[in-house]
Amino acid sequence: MQKLTAVEALASIPNRSRVFVQGSAASPTYLLNQMAAMADHWEQLELVSISLLGDVAPARPEFMHKFIFNSLFVSTPVRQTVNEGPSDYIPIFLSEIHKLFERGFLKPDVAIIQVSPPDQHGYCSLGVSVDIARSAVRAARIVIAQCNAKMPRTHGDGLIHTSEIHYLVEAEQELPVVDYGSKITGLERTIGKHCASLIEDRSTIQAGIGTIPDAVLEALSGHKDLGVHTEMFSDGVMKLIEKGVVTNKFKKKYKGRTVTSFAIGTRKLYDFIDDNPQFAFLEAGYVNDERTIRANPRVVAINSAIEIDITGQVCSDSIGKMQYSGVGGQMDFIRGASFSEEGKPIIAIPSVTNKGISRIVPVLKEGAGVVTTRAHVHYVVTEYGVVNLFGKNLQQRAEALCSIAHPDHRESIDRAIHERFGSKYFSLGE
Repeated sequence: MQKLTAVEALASIPNRSRVFVQGSAASPTYLLNQMAAMADHWEQLELVSISLLGDVAPARPEFMHKFIFNSLFVSTPVRQTVNEGPSDYIPIFLSEIHKLFERGFLKPDVAIIQVSPPDQHGYCSLGVSVDIARSAVRAARIVIAQCNAKMPRTHGDGLIHTSEIHYLVEAEQELPVVDYGSKITGLERTIGKHCASLIEDRSTIQAGIGTIPDAVLEALSGHKDLGVHTEMFSDGVMKLIEKGVVTNKFKKKYKGRTVTSFAIGTRKLYDFIDDNPQFAFLEAGYVNDERTIRANPRVVAINSAIEIDITGQVCSDSIGKMQYSGVGGQMDFIRGASFSEEGKPIIAIPSVTNKGISRIVPVLKEGAGVVTTRAHVHYVVTEYGVVNLFGKNLQQRAEALCSIAHPDHRESIDRAIHERFGSKYFSLGE
């Protein structure tokens, strides 16, 4: 390992290389901004990552043809270049991304990561984002690390010895902060309570970040002995641990510990997980493996969507043809929960968008991607209630979903049901 300046380290990247960039709250924005400042050093670079957070300078319009993002999950910084520029998106389950690196389908030449300072034994930590970063480090020929004293040292798969790092750049900066808990409204609390009513004591929870997952976690404060096995989490999990609600006593995998792949939240959360053996930050290939998930009892997977059609097809990664996010781990956990003993997969959505457009629709928008098929969907929750589509035929599904749509849209959805099913139309329960 050599300690270098950012310019010296980045200058080692060969022209037209494929560069993996660690994502989420561990996005190495200091190095990325330096990379943008050195743009003339390369003709072109391919950048591969899951969701990037913060100021990602190479994604700015002026660098659109210099840095080509081959995104595995589209987040706000890269959305414009993916949808309007030469960059693109790879649809893939989070549980399978490591195979792209390890089997040579998308082998990185360089990995740019962010780590905690080395301990007395020379081990750094990938911190709050282990997910696919560990497999990328193993596969890359050159590893460049931003060493940040603000990065928590996490337990699990994220430990990386300095001998695995070629160039270390010391640069302290605050991690991105996200606080959805402060944005929860009455609508989300209603959805959260509906979801909480489906969750039994001793269940194992998967809930990501956002106002709805945080509202669900908030509604669980009266539960007992919950476990957490999730691809990601935010402050809501920390609060349940502090209250003694999450104990992880009845899990089969990593009993007594909260399992995750990455975390995004407030500085309080980052301090809470720092060197905390209650947490196991593990590779997404393991955390999101359906076989791992289903081994735990009563897995409740809570995921959201952009829209769902009346047969149960779930679009959660695009708005029509516009790529908005990615497949991520939704299907991994929907399937894992459905196979878990007494498990419950849940899709939780507000009934309408902020503009009043129904999220329950007769047909998905043209070009919309189906992330979760109608055969995989069980529970669907809106602020108007809960329905279970498992075992229902297409017409029954349509009626059930209409019953939890926004009242302003039920008449038009009902007409669409009549038009689609014609003489086959009958009331749910007949």
